[in-house]
Amino acid sequence: MDLIASHPYVKVVRHVSSLQQTDTEEKRYMYLYNEKIVTKHREFPIDDVLDMSYRFVGKDSGMLYLHTLKGVYSYIVKTSPEDFVESFKEFQYKRRNHI
Repeated sequence: MDLIASHPYVKVVRHVSSLQQTDTEEKRYMYLYNEKIVTKHREFPIDDVLDMSYRFVGKDSGMLYLHTLKGVYSYIVKTSPEDFVESFKEFQYKRRNHI
């Protein structure tokens, strides 16, 4: 299993106690392998991933969307995932065309 690309994303973790609520940002990574895409808590077989897209909302963050057979999964990104998305699309093209 070869690592093709990786990209950081952010997960906002909410902690609630009887007195207060705090939100903490955890920096995590998404990894693109030749067989799957892996996040901290999920693995998507590469055959289940149909597409990948992103959109920036404001200056500081955006959303990376993983379009799969089981739905669309969104991830908060702080930096442009353009290279990661392009790596995925190139890999899919080569795979589908047996290059």
